[in-house]
Amino acid sequence: MKSVALHNLGCKVNSYEIEVMQQRLQEKGYEIVSFDQKADIYIVNTCTVTNMADRKSRQMLHRAKQMNPEAVVVAVGCYVQTGQQAVESDTSVDLAIGNNRKKDIVEILEEYLRQRELQSDSAEPVSENLKTLGATTIPDINHTYEYEEMQLTQTAEHTRAYIKVQDGCNQFCSYCAIPYARGRVRSRKAEDVLREVKGIVAKGYKEIVLTGIHISSYGIDFDSEAWERGESKELGTGERPEYTGESKLIDLVEMLHEVEGVERIRIGSLEPRIVTEENAKRLANLSKVCPHFHLSLQSGCDATLKRMNRKYSAEEYYRSVEYLRAAFESPAITTDVIVGFPGETEEEFETTKAFLEKIHFYEMHIFQYSKRAGTVAARMSDQVPEPVKKQRSAILLEMEKRHSDEYRRRYIGKEAEVLLEERIEKDGQIYYLGHTKDYVKVAVPAGEGIGENTVVTVAVTGFFAEDILM
Repeated sequence: MKSVALHNLGCKVNSYEIEVMQQRLQEKGYEIVSFDQKADIYIVNTCTVTNMADRKSRQMLHRAKQMNPEAVVVAVGCYVQTGQQAVESDTSVDLAIGNNRKKDIVEILEEYLRQRELQSDSAEPVSENLKTLGATTIPDINHTYEYEEMQLTQTAEHTRAYIKVQDGCNQFCSYCAIPYARGRVRSRKAEDVLREVKGIVAKGYKEIVLTGIHISSYGIDFDSEAWERGESKELGTGERPEYTGESKLIDLVEMLHEVEGVERIRIGSLEPRIVTEENAKRLANLSKVCPHFHLSLQSGCDATLKRMNRKYSAEEYYRSVEYLRAAFESPAITTDVIVGFPGETEEEFETTKAFLEKIHFYEMHIFQYSKRAGTVAARMSDQVPEPVKKQRSAILLEMEKRHSDEYRRRYIGKEAEVLLEERIEKDGQIYYLGHTKDYVKVAVPAGEGIGENTVVTVAVTGFFAEDILM
């Protein structure tokens, strides 16, 4: 059977999907090899969240063709959706597969190989229409499709499994192309999620991470009344419904909490509006839920948030953080921030900077705004010069390092429960690295009862490395 090399770009949803694709290929007898090896087939699961992501997607596709010009190079995912013309004209790409066809990758690939062999036998050139055999039309933003069910039975990680529960987004932030690449919100049936989690736990995984494109919207498409209002099926009027905070995500977490064998539940990036006082208390009542919450912010200035088409104010965001801090003891709260968004003045940046100091995040992911072709923000006037973006980014990165270090230092002199994940060697001594529930990395010296995929309670004495405790 042919050899296949896979490479993933982008988010945790992409990571989940490429593992399912690899699993399906292995089940059919394909040999999985490293991407830097010569292979018969190369599959690149692409990303389009930024222009840089598009560029990296193209680079990996071209690298694959260079490694083996005779190989079948397959472009899969978001870049295929938003860069359809570029993909079709790219001579390095032999086959393009859209997001909602990933689950059918084996069938599409084998049909492509069959047709190519038939054309080869007839001495006719390979038809160009074979390239789009697995392509999907760009998602209609005025329509919600059924969730494309995929089931994962194993994962490359030894202790933690990412579980996709939702796809698509209805938010339409002015800088983002993802709704056009992923379509509208589609939620996975709870029984399918439970079946997958039970299977994963039976393989020995102790921690599950719920992920999706906009997981706070999980379940809004289950509401028949919402369908009638146009919030799920066809909209008709063309209006774009907004997430209201009445998600069924907490219901799903409560169900997963009852699954025997699950020891930790971590929740992916959350919409701040889902963190109501009631929802924070419901989560705090679940002992398996990790007190580690990623609340995407993007800006601490209301004027900037409005231009971004974010649906909350800085004050509303702060209130959500306070609900979590009231419900949990010292939860780790992380976020994303974009600097240099079009029109961001020095005063607006200073407002964001002061807000970040006020919140005091455990970790912040700082991004310099990059134009995304086809988005509203790309057409805005008052684009911020690159040197200004770079300077603002450096300021916030320094703040992030300081705040993150302060959060970790809380553990020194205390005990920490750590799920051990990997074995390393340093200065001739063996250690195991793992994470606390609030996602602080800790190194534990090897010893009796210490090993991968075990949960241990240790006394933290200091820093093992810059961002690792021991």
